[in-house]
Amino acid sequence: MRIPFTKMQGAGNDFVVLDETRGRLGLSAAHYRFLGDRHFGVGADQILTVRPAPSLGIDFEYVIHNADGAEVEQCGNGARCFARYVRDRGLTSKDLIRVQTLGGVIEPQLTPDGRVTVNMGAPVFALVDIPFEAAGVLPEVSGSWEKWPLALVDKTQIATVFVAVLSMGNPHAVQVVDDVDTAPVLVHGPLIEHHPSFPRRVNAGFMQIVDRRHIRLRVYERGAGETLACGSGACAAVVAGIRLGLLDDTVDVQTRGGGLTISWAGGASSVMMTGPATTVFHGEIDLPDNL
Repeated sequence: MRIPFTKMQGAGNDFVVLDETRGRLGLSAAHYRFLGDRHFGVGADQILTVRPAPSLGIDFEYVIHNADGAEVEQCGNGARCFARYVRDRGLTSKDLIRVQTLGGVIEPQLTPDGRVTVNMGAPVFALVDIPFEAAGVLPEVSGSWEKWPLALVDKTQIATVFVAVLSMGNPHAVQVVDDVDTAPVLVHGPLIEHHPSFPRRVNAGFMQIVDRRHIRLRVYERGAGETLACGSGACAAVVAGIRLGLLDDTVDVQTRGGGLTISWAGGASSVMMTGPATTVFHGEIDLPDNL
């Protein structure tokens, strides 16, 4: 089967975008893994699918699969590319769209400067809703919030890290590090992702505080490994930094793939994320029959 696709990127977080507004392609997890494969497929951190509105008051459904083929709840950088895609492909004439994801409804808005702002919804802190299983461990109070100890064990080392846990429609564990360049992202990242305290796995964020309005960030994403940027991870990091008393309410986030601006007024207010969304190329690919 041959299918059309569009390759897009937002701050270096790259995507294959598929249009299912006129009918389902019927892809399996193996097909999504093939599309995400950088050697044999197109190559992407996530595969994004555009589907028709599932209900009144919603413009589109936004379906996200990681490069490992698993469907996930949310992808912030992908949301910006989703909005750019549906506008550029003539699927909508709106600047502000309402999109249903597995993690809830979000509202991307195209801005006059070419960037896209996404209302990512309010952060979730209830442990059962993240979900995070805290049995047997006690948190460390920090600012107006808390950090949780995680014992990380592999064949060569045992370490304990302290993380702030929350959901931005998908689970995040954020830790503060002195320098993201030397942080053990590739060692600790997979151990945090698969830690038994997170029954649905977790995105592991490593945040360096530059000052109260600037951070540097690396994220080891659930099902994708380290990516050049993670939009929901940037939102989670800024919310964590604000609640820990380290950051102001609007923060510039420097990732390895580019810059994002995150704002949060606290409480039950929504997190707003602004950043780039770029089309790289359009193409077609033949899906193998033996997947």
